[in-house]
Amino acid sequence: MKANRTLSMSKNTRAQVGIGTLIIFIAMVLVAAVAAAVLIQTSGILQQKAQQTGKQSTQEVSSNLMIKNIEGIRAKADGNATALSETIDLLKLSVGLNVGSAPVDVKQVVISITDGTVAHNLVYAGNTKTYGVWSEFDDTAADGTDNLISLLTTTDAPKKYFTVDKIRDEDSSFSQANPVMNTGDLILVYLATSSPDVSTYTYMGTMDTTTTLKSSGLRLVPRTTVNIVLTPEAGATTVAEFVTPSSYGVKETVQLYP
Repeated sequence: MKANRTLSMSKNTRAQVGIGTLIIFIAMVLVAAVAAAVLIQTSGILQQKAQQTGKQSTQEVSSNLMIKNIEGIRAKADGNATALSETIDLLKLSVGLNVGSAPVDVKQVVISITDGTVAHNLVYAGNTKTYGVWSEFDDTAADGTDNLISLLTTTDAPKKYFTVDKIRDEDSSFSQANPVMNTGDLILVYLATSSPDVSTYTYMGTMDTTTTLKSSGLRLVPRTTVNIVLTPEAGATTVAEFVTPSSYGVKETVQLYP
């Protein structure tokens, strides 16, 4: 008698497990690829930001103006130094660059000055962006004498502008139209500080303005604390603070700083 035979179907799940593993592997590869792409893009952005920040930091550290000397000039009523003003009516700042400094565009420099009562933010007379075009400015002049006279005799100009002149410019890169300072350059910066009482004076140093001087609103009498801040487009600010002498005596030109 034959034994009973039972037929059964065997299930082989090995293939399914292999497909699942392959799917997971492909998914991991895709995720890793996406993550790698994100990391590469992020690292590129961070590198650009780091380079830009480093460049800006270098400019902030290296672009430094240096005030070497400040003289004050008193206005006078005639060519002789007999009728002098009781105030300092013009400041002459001798300005250079620190060692290793990057070039500085004087057009973008802002000079803040205060006598403790009145304060002004001054821009270069050839700057057409802040206060608009100053029709009295001559950018073709070889020196700043004409611009200085215009500064002293144009209403409200002493409250808005400063002018410059070059002392040393070995590479001939500095001009009234393009006042860019390079290493080794030395310039004079003129700030009109004429008081409201100066309207009867027509001379400033050796210059005959042929018309009365205009007021800056400042009043630099003896014992006045004056604060001047030079702020370039990039770089650290330069500060000069001094107290005017207790008496000007008969001096037409007064040493103020350092």
